[in-house]
Amino acid sequence: MDRTINPANLDLAGKFILDVRRADDHNASHEQLTGANWKDPTQISAWADSLPKDQEIVLYCVRGGAVSNSVVDALQSKGLKARFIEGGIEGWKAAGGEVVGK
Repeated sequence: MDRTINPANLDLAGKFILDVRRADDHNASHEQLTGANWKDPTQISAWADSLPKDQEIVLYCVRGGAVSNSVVDALQSKGLKARFIEGGIEGWKAAGGEVVGK
């Protein structure tokens, strides 16, 4: 399965949106993708098994780097259909994607 999704081609309908920004980054931000569920990436073992197994999971961090890569690896290793947005939330906004207040 692919690891990344180009934000310009992304339709979020029907997908489970997962915000995995580090706690400090998440707390400092006032925005998120519509319908996003924030989970602390350092606690992945505590929540990974609660994610939907039959739904595509689209996740993002700030810029689509180390955090997204490590979370995608962990989720895909559990058989989940997880990919991350190239460039993170910043890439999403640069591609014209909408964000909402959190």
